[in-house]
Amino acid sequence: MKAIVITAPGGPEVLELQEVEDPTLNHDEVLVKVEATALNRADILQRKGQYPPPKGASPYPGLECSGTVEAVGKDVSRWKIGDQVCCLLSGGGYAEKVAVPAGQVLPVPPGVSLKDAAAFPEVACTVWSTIFMTSRLSAGESLLVHGGSSGIGTFAIQIAKYRGASVFVTAGSEEKLAFCKNLGADVGINYKTEDFVARVKEETGGKGVDVILDSIGASYFKRNLESLNYDGRLFLIGFMEGAVTELDLRALFPKRLTVQAAGLRTRTPENKAEIVSEVEKNVWPAVVAGKVKPVIYKYFPLSEAAEAHRLMESSKHIGKILLVP
Repeated sequence: MKAIVITAPGGPEVLELQEVEDPTLNHDEVLVKVEATALNRADILQRKGQYPPPKGASPYPGLECSGTVEAVGKDVSRWKIGDQVCCLLSGGGYAEKVAVPAGQVLPVPPGVSLKDAAAFPEVACTVWSTIFMTSRLSAGESLLVHGGSSGIGTFAIQIAKYRGASVFVTAGSEEKLAFCKNLGADVGINYKTEDFVARVKEETGGKGVDVILDSIGASYFKRNLESLNYDGRLFLIGFMEGAVTELDLRALFPKRLTVQAAGLRTRTPENKAEIVSEVEKNVWPAVVAGKVKPVIYKYFPLSEAAEAHRLMESSKHIGKILLVP
């Protein structure tokens, strides 16, 4: 098969389409012929040599895909050859085929094309496991999402609104904020021209929001704490602008604040399977009802993975960028 190989740590130019060995299939896995895969920030870190794949995972980038089941391991009962699926991966999506643990496979939701379904697994599993399974955002509460126009952001807006929360977002342009508003965001804050803490306080009568989903990290940490309501929960899923910060622990006490963090890729297969099952049960009905839609900015052929990475690093996109073998 063909796959995108990271020939050396570096810029987008190190990504090369090469002929490689087909994946080997374990007893508890399915082999998927890839229809599409989607870019994630983790792919850029892996390309730079800063985020190696977990032990035993495919060396090729790509944390999600959609496609058709081509073979099933002998311990797999739910899936059969010909099934149209989308999958949460530990790696290997930038390829024509990938082997996936059966518990990380989802049916393509009715009403979504096989190709576009590649935009869902990573964002759905990330958002559901953080905001809902861990931070327990509930109807009537408020959520602040930093980077509202990202793949994570565009998904979080839709599912949080569906579940009855009010949604605040930050983004870096009026065009991106308008897009977020169209998806259902209640309050849009341009982080380049406004102080998000002041705006959050203004919009909530001085209280703050209940949950914050943040991938920015250190540079936002103290301001995030200031933006939280009593019993507020800050969930960190990245540190694009720094991983080290100072915290006066006294800041947590008066408002009973909780700080949480998690990645998705390094979780155990059992934990991923539990998240995938929860996503199918809780998120897929919203997708089927048309309340949550894939937000796709652009499709690239797999051979143009370098160009797709350049687009992602420019941050000009809104939603997901897909690669099609």
